[in-house]
Amino acid sequence: MSGPGRSGGSARSQQRRRQRIAEHVVRRGTVPVGELAEAMGVSVMTVHRDLEALAARGVLRRFRGGVSALPTSVFESNLDYRLGVHVAEKEAVARAAAELVEPGMSVMLDDSTSVLALAALVRERTPLTVLTNARRVLEVFAGCEEVRLVALGGEYSRTHDSFLGVPCVEAVEAMSVDLVLVSTSAMNAHMTFHQEQDVVLVKRAMLASGARTALLMDRSKVARTALHRLCPVADFDHVVVDDGVAGGLVAELREHTEVRVAEVSG
Repeated sequence: MSGPGRSGGSARSQQRRRQRIAEHVVRRGTVPVGELAEAMGVSVMTVHRDLEALAARGVLRRFRGGVSALPTSVFESNLDYRLGVHVAEKEAVARAAAELVEPGMSVMLDDSTSVLALAALVRERTPLTVLTNARRVLEVFAGCEEVRLVALGGEYSRTHDSFLGVPCVEAVEAMSVDLVLVSTSAMNAHMTFHQEQDVVLVKRAMLASGARTALLMDRSKVARTALHRLCPVADFDHVVVDDGVAGGLVAELREHTEVRVAEVSG
């Protein structure tokens, strides 16, 4: 029988461990199963089950005796990965950004996990018209009688669990809303970025459709870049970050736009 700490544990601890495994592999590149078992304090059998689940979700690549990281762009785009990282920061940012949403508004929400966190917070700020390309955001509002819900269709992306491509861009371009709320994978004091061109095109179309725009960014996404430029920070009416973002960067951002700093509880 395995000793304490060697079993798979609860669902919550399992999720945290799998996140730690993914981050460990990304840092190291290639890791033997035995090393992961030792680092996580669980049995080799438990690690094999974790790796099987992570590989099935497209987060990591398995090989005999170990595991390797997929390219960073693939890894960071995976929705299952994004849902499990920096949760407290995203929830804090979502709470602050939710204050921008008022009853009677039309709002467009992208497929980011930060905006997904916001969706659950504004369910009761009805009536609302909500437009989104994210399947999970549609699920959040599907049962709300006072929400007019518009699905922005396109080509379904399993990686993002959302709709992208030219049909989605065309659907977005036909709309005009009061407020657009998005996140993206990277930003510095002057520019925002994303690692995938298809996603950039949809986000740009969304931003062009809004009378006002807001960017939700947790600390892990700032002071860095990605392959494709999205738009300048100055193009946003509001930027919402958490209190883990360096004060100097916040001051620089405030030279370009209105910035709200969300306090992370705990």
